[in-house]
Amino acid sequence: MVRKIYFSLFLFLSISYIAKAQSLDDSAGGGSIAQPQPFLYTINSLNPAARHWSLNYSGGYGQYTVTPLGFDGVNQNVAVKGYLGNRFSMLATMGIGFGNGGNTKTSQQAELFKDFIGGRTPSGFRLGTSLGLIREFSSDIVALSRLNAAYENFSWKLAANVRVEKAFSANRDQFDMISSFGILRRINGQFFGGVEAVGQDLEGLWESETEGGAKVLVGPTLNYVPVGSRLSFSLCAGPIYYVTHSPVTMFDSAVRELPSNTGFTIKFNVGFNFL
Repeated sequence: MVRKIYFSLFLFLSISYIAKAQSLDDSAGGGSIAQPQPFLYTINSLNPAARHWSLNYSGGYGQYTVTPLGFDGVNQNVAVKGYLGNRFSMLATMGIGFGNGGNTKTSQQAELFKDFIGGRTPSGFRLGTSLGLIREFSSDIVALSRLNAAYENFSWKLAANVRVEKAFSANRDQFDMISSFGILRRINGQFFGGVEAVGQDLEGLWESETEGGAKVLVGPTLNYVPVGSRLSFSLCAGPIYYVTHSPVTMFDSAVRELPSNTGFTIKFNVGFNFL
């Protein structure tokens, strides 16, 4: 486990080292506010300064995890995010996971975002929604919609999601709700630090929950955009707490209890604006 964590950190830092070799026209809105995705779990539409097309590579490692908080093993994802016009943004993702038990799984996701309030200036508040479809690592097909809010300026980044999912599987909850929140504060230059939190199946706090009970991930997050670079970097890690336990859950398409141990995940993202 320790070697896998070190490998993820080494890969993240190695790519960061070459960032300054990539140039970006700052007059077009370069810098931290122009990056496509500052947070790892809280996803939002693109503000006007960030309305590029970007290629995003993310990876991570987890133990005693459940989707979407993490993957039990090493996972790698490639995503394309871009602006379609009229305050519409899109995200398409493909992922592969190498499980701790030696199994290999894949996932895909496509999502369309629309801002309804704000989103006309690089800084300030914006509020929107999205519609999408996911094929999870478990091979379940899931429809999703999220309410997303964000506030950004050159010193602060705040974002929140309320995501509702409908899995087309008889052994899943009729609807799942996943809430997330992230906050970043400028530490120095284009380097930001903060915290991100995710809550899944929080209805398990007051009622029996088909998929095992309430889960919470909370941990520190870092974000960095080198001056004059097309690259951006984000890193988040933290424990996963299984707050409540219902009798059974769907886990990798098999009925079983949630892990009794506290989980852990580490995840990073490298974004590259190519258009």
